[in-house]
Amino acid sequence: MARASTTSDAFNAVAEPRRREILTYLAGSERPVGEIVTALGLEQPSVSKHLRVLRDVGLVRMRCQGRQKLYRTNAEAIRPLHEWAATFERYWQHQLNRVKERAEAAARQGSTELNSLNSQDSNLKEKK
Repeated sequence: MARASTTSDAFNAVAEPRRREILTYLAGSERPVGEIVTALGLEQPSVSKHLRVLRDVGLVRMRCQGRQKLYRTNAEAIRPLHEWAATFERYWQHQLNRVKERAEAAARQGSTELNSLNSQDSNLKEKK
């Protein structure tokens, strides 16, 4: 089965880790290309290419301020990604709850065992 083009939809676009980095960086505020390049330590042509893909699928918006191009995330276009990932949140939460319950049970058991050992230690000291 042929892989879909990265510009076909948001899911394919964010499959590339550097694009996710750029989106994360832009989540804070609108930024010029040069700042993205510096902050992420990527080459300018690479950042421009990734921004173009993100723009083509609507995940980022661009505006010109003089000669400078400023980019920002488009929250509405990111919503489908969020909603899709949220379908798995119940699973993650369930797994985290299980880990928490096991840790609490182990802590209770450890506390009971420690109390037992302390009691035995006290009894030995009293006998001496």
